[in-house]
Amino acid sequence: MRKLESRRQREKLGLFACEGEDLVAAGLDAGLEPVEALVDAERPALEGRLSRAEEVAPELLAGLSTLPHPGRVVAVFRRADLPRGVERPVGLALWRVGDPGNLGTLVRAADALGPAFVALSPGCADPTGPKAVRASAGAIFRVPLAPFAEAPAPRLALVPQGGTPLPELDLPPPTTFVLGAERVGLPDDVLAGCEGRVTIPQAGRAESLNVAVAGAIALYEWRRRR
Repeated sequence: MRKLESRRQREKLGLFACEGEDLVAAGLDAGLEPVEALVDAERPALEGRLSRAEEVAPELLAGLSTLPHPGRVVAVFRRADLPRGVERPVGLALWRVGDPGNLGTLVRAADALGPAFVALSPGCADPTGPKAVRASAGAIFRVPLAPFAEAPAPRLALVPQGGTPLPELDLPPPTTFVLGAERVGLPDDVLAGCEGRVTIPQAGRAESLNVAVAGAIALYEWRRRR
C-alpha cells in the first residue's frame, strides 16, 4: 500500500489504493472486488462487505494514511477493473490537465452531469492517484476513462475568448468538450483537430475560469437542454 503512493508503482502493479469507507463503498457498489483491505480493529468499517479484510491496529492505518484524520479502512483495487470507453453521449477530453484535484473534480462532474466519459492525454494527472480519487468522490468507479485520441467528434474546444458563446451553440450527441491545462490552455495542433471553439460568457474582469469549473458548466449546459 505504501508503494501505491507512487504513480510509477501504480502503473507497474496495475493497482491503486482507496482510503475511507465512503470511497471503498463506492468501489464495492460498482461491483469491484478489492485485492486487499485493511480495517481499523477498534472501529471496523463496512463489516460484512469486505470478505478479505484484515483487522489491524489503528496506528498502522494512521501510518499509511494520506489524510489529516485517518480513515477506518484502506482497500486496494485493480486499475483494469475501472470502466473504460467513450460510449456515452457527451464527454470531456482533457489535454495535459496535471492537477489531480482538478482532474478528480472533472470526473465527479462527468458522473453528476452526464452520463459522460473522460478522455485523458499523456501528461494528465493519474486519475487513480490519492488526490484525484478523493476529489472524484467515488465517481472514478462509475465514469468511463479513455485515451484522448479516442474521444469522438465533434470536438469542441473550450477557450477563454473568441469562441461561439456556449448558449448559442448546437450540442448534438455525441459531443466532446476539449479542455486544456491551467494557464497553458490548448496548443494550436489540438485546436486544429477540433470542429469548433466555444467560450463560456463571463462577467467582470476575470480572464478565464478554472478548468474544472469550465468543464462542469459545459456539461451542465449539455444536460440542461435534455
